[in-house]
Amino acid sequence: MNVLVFGAAGQLGKAFHVLLREHKNLNVLYVTRTECDLGDPEAIARVLKQSQAKLIINAAAYTAVDKAETETESAYAVNASAPELMAKYATQHDATFLHYSTDYVFDGSKSDFYLEDDVCNPLGVYGKSKRAGEVAIQKAFEKSKLGQYAILRTSWVYGDGGNFIRTILRLAKERKELKVINDQYGVPTHANWLACISLELCLDSDSQIKTFPSGIYHAVPSGEITWYGLACQVIDSAIEAGETLKLKPEAIQPILATDYPLPASRPQNSRMGTQKLRTVLAAKNLNDSSSYNETAQISAFPDWRKMVQKYVKDLSAK
Repeated sequence: MNVLVFGAAGQLGKAFHVLLREHKNLNVLYVTRTECDLGDPEAIARVLKQSQAKLIINAAAYTAVDKAETETESAYAVNASAPELMAKYATQHDATFLHYSTDYVFDGSKSDFYLEDDVCNPLGVYGKSKRAGEVAIQKAFEKSKLGQYAILRTSWVYGDGGNFIRTILRLAKERKELKVINDQYGVPTHANWLACISLELCLDSDSQIKTFPSGIYHAVPSGEITWYGLACQVIDSAIEAGETLKLKPEAIQPILATDYPLPASRPQNSRMGTQKLRTVLAAKNLNDSSSYNETAQISAFPDWRKMVQKYVKDLSAK
């Protein structure tokens, strides 16, 4: 079966590299930003036609949250127009489409965990462009009886590439004090875990497509934390792993988001409930004994701390 992965050089794209290479009967085409400009509809169409993919994974996105405020056209081209073209191709060729969205489609005013059908009210251009991509995909599939799709909303992704955790570790070797925002809540999500859960949803152990209810799913591990709490956990984990740091956990100062103004507003509450995805995966695993990967069973929605601890330990060992 042919598989196409956009955003192959990103953290999520690299995670799919690791997982999909285990399957000899998959013909996977990985596409990077330099190989396909997602702002160019003709380039996207060429790659889609070349791939003849039955599984299309869009792990690419315009993620420069602050730059998006001035680079509006680029943000919408990559986050809305490009996914729409991919979705339309999937509906025309009876393919499965996996797309990734964000907690930034919400304004963060809800006091509880967000559900998939909660009202979206993005605060900035980045969130608005990602929401536009969601709507475009939904409309494309509403007009066709072919294909299936999953829009997986996630948050605070880290993996093989630049991210908050790596930044904290770098600063901890350079500074003795650090200020980190403590009134924005979310869930750190390991890219490898996200890719694994994604494939659990759509592939069986024979690398064949599994059917699932098309729609939006929230895909994050269990738990919640603030950026400040995550920074403290990262430093604690690094010290446990034997790292020599200038920065100690007690030297991290919690601050309010208003004390660190940025061009684009961020949602204060990015917590997302995952019961919908858990329920669908549980149903699939009951009906299919040949689950894609035993590490991605429905029980594997671990607390984010376990994965962050292991991630930091692995980084320290390199």
